[in-house]
Amino acid sequence: MTDLFSHIALGFSVAFSWQGIWWCFVGVTLGTFVGVLPGIGALAAIALLLPLTFGLEPTHALIMLAGIYYGSNYGGSTASILLNLPGTPSSAVTCLEGYPMAQNGRAGVALFITAIASFVGSIIGMIVMGVASPPLAALAMSFSGPDFFSLMVLGLVAASMLSSGSPLRGVAMIGLGLILGLVGRDLHSGLLRFSYGVDELYEGLPLVAVALGIFGLPEIIRNAGKIMPRRMKARDITFRSMIPTKDDWQKSRGAMLRGTGLGSFFGALPGTGGLLASFMSYAMEKHIAKEPGRFGKGAIEGIAGPEAANNAAVQTAFIPTLTLGIPGDVIMAIMMGAMIIHGIQPGAAVITSHPDLFWGLLVSFLIGNFLLLVLNIPLIGLWVRMLSIPYSVLYPFIVAFICIGVYSVNSSVTDLYVLLFFGVLGVVMAFLKFEPAPLVLGLILGPMMEENLRRTLTLHRGDYSVFVTRPISAIFLTAALLIVVLTIWSAYRNRGKRDMAQESAAE
Repeated sequence: MTDLFSHIALGFSVAFSWQGIWWCFVGVTLGTFVGVLPGIGALAAIALLLPLTFGLEPTHALIMLAGIYYGSNYGGSTASILLNLPGTPSSAVTCLEGYPMAQNGRAGVALFITAIASFVGSIIGMIVMGVASPPLAALAMSFSGPDFFSLMVLGLVAASMLSSGSPLRGVAMIGLGLILGLVGRDLHSGLLRFSYGVDELYEGLPLVAVALGIFGLPEIIRNAGKIMPRRMKARDITFRSMIPTKDDWQKSRGAMLRGTGLGSFFGALPGTGGLLASFMSYAMEKHIAKEPGRFGKGAIEGIAGPEAANNAAVQTAFIPTLTLGIPGDVIMAIMMGAMIIHGIQPGAAVITSHPDLFWGLLVSFLIGNFLLLVLNIPLIGLWVRMLSIPYSVLYPFIVAFICIGVYSVNSSVTDLYVLLFFGVLGVVMAFLKFEPAPLVLGLILGPMMEENLRRTLTLHRGDYSVFVTRPISAIFLTAALLIVVLTIWSAYRNRGKRDMAQESAAE
């Protein structure tokens, strides 16, 4: 207990320094700005702004990047409620109830409850992270090469099987990501592999260029030609219109707590994240509601639950990333890449080797969420005015900033060609309904898997049985196999139900 209080005190000393507060403020402000604008998202923002952190201390860099991450989830609901366009993928479920509330003249209440639910989910998720991370890191300290390899296999299987879309397509993207992870210098011999004479690829494919190309450019292309619905004006939302009724509070309180519980659980599971937590929370609220017919017409609990779940998942997603070195979702994968760039190896040693980073980052979540609560409610009018920016003006600037950000990482024109290649690939993947997230996870985890695999086989003289004879490794591989079996069984059962429904309709 004494160690816990000393660690928390260390975190306060780091986060409450003027540098910690400043970079936290910068991160949450930029995150909210990015979240409000539909079609950009936290991933593109983090990848774009990553070069700005190169001159910072690792702790301050991660505080800023984390602020962008959870700040974008706060701001993402604004466009969902006002325009029926989710600012971030995990805010998509907010459109279902938020936009009908706006159409009924209750946009202010929806925005206020969204801010409160996000705050509650984030704070409780932060507490869960602080309590669960140290024992999990202590357990991970006993892991060896086979255990880490099997854990990464479990993470990739979960990412491909539990994410939205076809599991087979997810597996294909994981495989492609692992292949792309082979590009660059061989870990043991030092020889270049699959670089085809391009010396700039000796460290592998540039992560920022890949992420922005495969996520940022396709989103811009997809949203640039959309016709925006009627825009709400700032004067339509006043402080008086944001005050919830007693009935709103009664319906929202339980939904916030239930959503926080779901979000905390799913956020800590690799491969799931806020999107699944949000939809699960919405489904739960609709299932237990006394009047399910209200859903789709502006049910306040359909906003409170998913928003709390989404933001709780954002906080607890840091648990596997920081303690096990396994990213909870693709944005955590980018965060893990940022840690590696700053010389911090994610994993169990982070808490013991860099306690100032871990506890400082944890306490910064408290500061950031208070700042977001202060920013979002009084500045709703500003965010509404931002939504009036014509996309024809906005998107050329975004593309220019993306190119500048990619070039500034290594000052290499090759990175721009990589950006263009993966931008085209991202458009093709979107057209064919392939999820890009598993590809990026495979790209980042691939080199780590290879390192642990080759080290294990070297130490055990090529004996593959070590992966199933070690208890921890065997548990992870069994869990991965169980996920595959359950996914196949679920798909088979759903197919049987569809066939029966078609036969009944034919009769």
